[in-house]
Amino acid sequence: MNRRQFIQNSTLAAAAVSSSNQLIPSVHAGEFTGTIKKAVKYSMVKEPKLSHLDKFKMLKDVGFDGTELRGTDAPKLKEFSKAIEVSGLPVHGVVGASPDLVSAIEFSKAIGGSTVLFTARYDQKKPYMESWKNSQETIRKALPTAEKNEIKILIENVWAGFLISALDAVRYIDEIDNPWFGSYFDVGNNVRWGVPEHWIQLLNQRIGGKLDIKEWDQNLHNKEGLRAGFSKELGEGTINWANVRSALKDIDFKGWATAEVRGGDRTRMADIAQRMDKVLDL
Repeated sequence: MNRRQFIQNSTLAAAAVSSSNQLIPSVHAGEFTGTIKKAVKYSMVKEPKLSHLDKFKMLKDVGFDGTELRGTDAPKLKEFSKAIEVSGLPVHGVVGASPDLVSAIEFSKAIGGSTVLFTARYDQKKPYMESWKNSQETIRKALPTAEKNEIKILIENVWAGFLISALDAVRYIDEIDNPWFGSYFDVGNNVRWGVPEHWIQLLNQRIGGKLDIKEWDQNLHNKEGLRAGFSKELGEGTINWANVRSALKDIDFKGWATAEVRGGDRTRMADIAQRMDKVLDL
């Protein structure tokens, strides 16, 4: 082969490689790609004409890694099990109801989950510590079932006026002192009571691998009322997501992040998935 042929062949080869590379879409790898899995509450899917299987396929198509059911979905176990098997989209946990934690644990196990989200009841007509002790007793009674089934019970910070400080949550969890009990941390719910990254720092390994994700806007809250703060889309409110990510990195968080926002159809689900990628750097 002479010099001219060598140059021509080299040029053609380079062009072929360049053309081939252009056919391969670029894949964004964020800081938490592979560390945080992205999910959505199944109840948010508003596609009434679709079967459970088709809804699961749709969620996978638009980019979700999994979903989360409610304890009340248990009668449809066979339908959901088929949807999981055929679509390949897992159910990572179940939102339970107090005081029926045992049934929620058994359903989570049967569906392939790893947790039950628990919200403690607070009877504001009775002394605060009465609700504290009664809810802890409910959890303690369910812990043998949790351990047997290897399902964690995780308490979430909700707007019940209960466990409204990070130190309260730490104390509550530590008093139970069981590896099958911890925190299901809701980033958006937290902002009414404090700063998300500060809670994450204090809860640390008590967070049992599960986050609920929603936005909050303090300005709307101040101007339009209590719940208006939730009306902003993910990434458009006043939550400092960079600080949230930094705190999650500091505690070496690994697990699931589940959107809990206004639901909708396929287009809406795809938008939520993309917004989660942005705020969590997935």
